[in-house]
Amino acid sequence: MNKFLLFLGGLAALFVLLAMLGPMVLLAVSIWLLYVIFKQFMKSDSTIGKIGWVIAGLIVFGIGLSNIYAIIGVAAAYGLYLIFRNFRSDRSEAKEKTIVDDDPFANFEKQWAELNQ
Repeated sequence: MNKFLLFLGGLAALFVLLAMLGPMVLLAVSIWLLYVIFKQFMKSDSTIGKIGWVIAGLIVFGIGLSNIYAIIGVAAAYGLYLIFRNFRSDRSEAKEKTIVDDDPFANFEKQWAELNQ
């Protein structure tokens, strides 16, 4: 039942991630453009140029602010990562237990270590 709930949660997170993929890309592009505008603002020597870069930065900041709900997509991606990691760790722990229990030398090594103490 636990794996089924993890699967349903992962499926829901995947759908949210796919729905928010466009705004996430636009938010990333606007953050990159803000960085470029800041670098150009710092390079500019004239006052008119600096005012122009500030206006361009405010426009790009407004575009980025309109895509701020893309953070929901980032949270969904992180949730999907956690669900996948938890799902994989359950599988690997079960696999390790069966291998260790079936290995006749594992018990021998454990008993030998107890005798040497």
